[in-house]
Order: sequence, then structure tokens, then C-alpha cells
Amino acid sequence: MENASFIIEGGRRLSGEIEIQGAKNSVLPILAAAVLCEGKCVIHKCPRLSDVDSAVAILEHLGCKVNRLDTSVEVDASVIERSHIPARLMRRMRSSVIFLGALLGRTGEADAAYPGGCELGPRPIDLHLGALSQMGAVITEEYGHIICKSGAAKETCIDLSFPSVGATENIMLFAARGRARVTIINAAREPEIADLGEFLNKAGARVRGAGTGVITIEGSLRLSGCEHTVISDRIAAATYMCAAAATGGEITINGADPAHLGSIAAAMKQSGCRIALGERAVSIEAPKEIRPVKLIRTMPYPGFPTDAQAILMAYLTRARGVSVFIENIFESRYRHADELVSMGADISVNGRVCVVSGVGELTGARVRACDLRGGAALAVAALSARGTSEIYNISHIERGYERFDEVLSSLGAQIMRKKI
Repeated sequence: MENASFIIEGGRRLSGEIEIQGAKNSVLPILAAAVLCEGKCVIHKCPRLSDVDSAVAILEHLGCKVNRLDTSVEVDASVIERSHIPARLMRRMRSSVIFLGALLGRTGEADAAYPGGCELGPRPIDLHLGALSQMGAVITEEYGHIICKSGAAKETCIDLSFPSVGATENIMLFAARGRARVTIINAAREPEIADLGEFLNKAGARVRGAGTGVITIEGSLRLSGCEHTVISDRIAAATYMCAAAATGGEITINGADPAHLGSIAAAMKQSGCRIALGERAVSIEAPKEIRPVKLIRTMPYPGFPTDAQAILMAYLTRARGVSVFIENIFESRYRHADELVSMGADISVNGRVCVVSGVGELTGARVRACDLRGGAALAVAALSARGTSEIYNISHIERGYERFDEVLSSLGAQIMRKKI
């Protein structure tokens, strides 16, 4: 991807309506799940993201035929030519690790380098590998590669020590083509897990409980192609909600699922926002004065999502009072804090605790996006700041947001994408 930056002129009130994109965190495991299907899958509401491009590159490397038609993607995995994924593809995104379960389920083996993605501190995949081992896979590690071979199928109950989204997905993918029942205890409950379960059921697997703490998968020796529409992206919706609130604006987000935004909407209501939840839409009106949110703890779903932490923090930098964040998921998820400070924010970080003392005004600055959500947070801050900001390293932002600058421009933002 070309080097580029966003130039944002702050102080423009956002208003209007947008249609929210399909969920990045849903479409990636569903694209991996297409590997399990001996036929053509059509995935609707597939956002145009660099992470999606990375997943497509892996699919094509494996031998799949992939075709994009507007907002849909067709994946024909009738023939899988190889079960090896090289480092150059694996290191483009963290979610590439879920191809392990998909390849094991389809071909009985997988050979892949360790995954890449945003640098958010240690994110070991021990839970993934341990679970696959419990299901009968034989795993070795050689020269930075993970080599897996499936063993004898057996009924398995896997009790996860932490409700890891990625580990839950890998188990589901491997088990969907298995010969024995697999039960996951303390499974991740995110809406994206439920969406993956629905896709697998359409393909012919028998998945029960996806989206709850206990999931049971009864696999099928053959899965067929199917058609599926991806759920809406709750983190993208949260980003545009915070952008509107930070600029004193009022927007409606069509296509958003209010049921997926509970903890985010609750925090923004505490800050004084007025929020109206429709059947498939969310409207938000900024407060006249931003109130602090005393304590935000990131937790597995349905708790407050770690992916929205930086974005809410950017909005609360101008609250009248002190907001406290406790990050319980990733160790290094405050890398955006120093960049916000360079814009005039008053932020103190001590380990997993971050104290944000509201300031009257932020000032435009040249800042660096260190990761996907941190980059989006800087955009929220820049939109509300006095003067002009330049956000560089925006390849991080474009991993997760479709036409980010165009969507914000449609709401009245003064934002330009500049090639470097």
C-alpha cells in the first residue's frame, strides 16, 4: 500500500447519515471458513479493507478462486492446492492465525509462519495451539513456522482459560469438518462469533450456542458453498459516534445493530450524549458540555470492547473532569496516548491504568498512527481540534475502515488523503 497521510482541518461539526460497513472482525474468519467449503461461497457486505485484501491473498495462494463484485466477494474453494502459508502473507495481519483451523479441517495439515498485525503487546497463541492439540492435532514449531497435522478424531470438551476470540474461531473452524463433537466452555461471546456460527451452519455444519459461553460443534465431512451477509461493524459505528460527539454534531448510522453497542452507548450516555436506538439504526446527538466517564474497564464482550478504548479516550480528552481507563485485554494499548498529548491532551499512563483530565481545547499537530484503533482515535481528536492536523502511517487505519475519509467528508468533515 502506498504511503499516505490524512490532513484534517478541525472544528467542523459533523451531521447527516451514513451506512455502516460490514464488520472487519466478522468477515476475516468467514473468509477463512470458506476454505472448508467444497464449492462457491458468496459473502455480502464485505468491506474494502487492506486486511480483507490480505485474507484474499492467502485464499488465492491456497488455490481458491476469488472474485469481488461491488460489496460482495465470491470464494470458490473447490480445489485447495497447498496447505502452506508463507511469512510474507501471514505477517500482514494478526487474524491470519485462524487459517490454521480452517486448513486443518479441510486438508488435515497446516504449515504457517507466526502471524503479524498491530503491535499491542504480547498476544501469545498458546490458547489456539493448546485447543487444537486437545482436538487431536499434532503441532511442532520449526524456524518460526507452526506445523500442524490432524490426528484421530475424538469427542472433546475444551475449557478456555480466557474467552479468546481467535482461539474460539480456530476451534470452530477445525471442528466444523471434524468427525467428533467438540464443546467449548468459556467461549468468546462476541457478535462476530455468532456470525461465524451462522455461516458454518449454512454450509452444513451443526453449531449450537455461538455467541454464548458454551458452543457445541458437530462437524460434517463435507461442507458446501453458501451465501451469507456479514453483520455490521460495531467498532466502526462507535468511531463515527465518537467523531460526531467530539465535534458537537448529530448523525444517524444506518445498518448498525443497537444490540451490539450496549456498553459503548452506555459510556457515551454518561458523557451527556443523547442516543436513539432504532431497529437497524443508531442516532447520536452531542452534549452541550462533555461530562467525564469515571471508569471504563475493557472486558470481553458484552463488556466494553478494547477496540473502542482509544476512540472513546480521544473524545473524552475534552470532558469537564477526569476519566479513568483500565485496559484488561492488551498490555500495550495506550500507544496513542503520547500522540494525543502532543495535541494538548492531559493524559497520564501507569501500567494498565490511564487517567484522562479533560482540557478545554485540542490543537492540531502532526501525529503518527501506531495501530488501527489508535489511528482512528487520532482522527477523532483531529476533527475536534483547533487548526490542522496531519495523521501519517494511515495504512493502519485503512486495515479496518472502508473509505474512512470519504465517509467523514460526507458528514461535513474537512479531510484530505495526501500521498507521501
